[in-house]
Amino acid sequence: MLAMKVQSLDRAFDILELLSREQHGLNLTEIGNRLDLHKSTVYRLLQALKERGYIDKSAQGSYRLGMEFIELSSLYLNNLELKTEAQPILRELSSLSGNTAFLATLQESEVVYIDKMETHNSLRKYSIIGQRAPLYCTALGKSMLTGKTEEQIRSLYQERELQAFTERTIKSVDALVEEIETIRRRGWSLDDEEYEQGLRCIGAPIRDYRDEVIAAVSTSGYASVITRERVEEVAGYVVKAARDISQRMGYRGQ
Repeated sequence: MLAMKVQSLDRAFDILELLSREQHGLNLTEIGNRLDLHKSTVYRLLQALKERGYIDKSAQGSYRLGMEFIELSSLYLNNLELKTEAQPILRELSSLSGNTAFLATLQESEVVYIDKMETHNSLRKYSIIGQRAPLYCTALGKSMLTGKTEEQIRSLYQERELQAFTERTIKSVDALVEEIETIRRRGWSLDDEEYEQGLRCIGAPIRDYRDEVIAAVSTSGYASVITRERVEEVAGYVVKAARDISQRMGYRGQ
């Protein structure tokens, strides 16, 4: 059974690779002939790929790569550019704040960490790249929620529970909406031991040339290091880092 699944996966990739080289697409028979596959096999794989949006079928019956495949490629390239442009700024933020700096993007209803810059005394020595975290109780997540309207935020959590990770975790959507509005006004977000006890994190949104929030940057440390008295000082470093990265991504606002 496993061998059959692997074989089907190989054939699906063969189809995608073939169509990637054909600007005007190919019909079912042409694909079968090129890959030496039976029509029924090609049809089954094409239907599965079409349902997921990875290929499209024209009115004339030809198949070509779909928007979902193109979107995945664009996300990868955008993240690659974002990481490249952000790295020296993350390094500066880590140095100024004395803590680890993080870069993350939004994927559905979660934060996805795509880069970090550690200090010698980092509170975490393990890799966090690729890990996910909630939006509503992390500084990175709350910063990225500033790019959504109140209606979008409420819709996002209409059927999702706001799980309490600590006693400080936001417990209602009303409170979350109110806090996001505060973050928009002041320009930075705070995770005050809401996701992990004893850790404080400050973040800010990153915008692109369209003035859209595409990512967020933050710095995180022990609450005994990022004390309440230091929050505004560290927030200044984070806001500057977010502004500098945004400008590198084409943002021209203030």
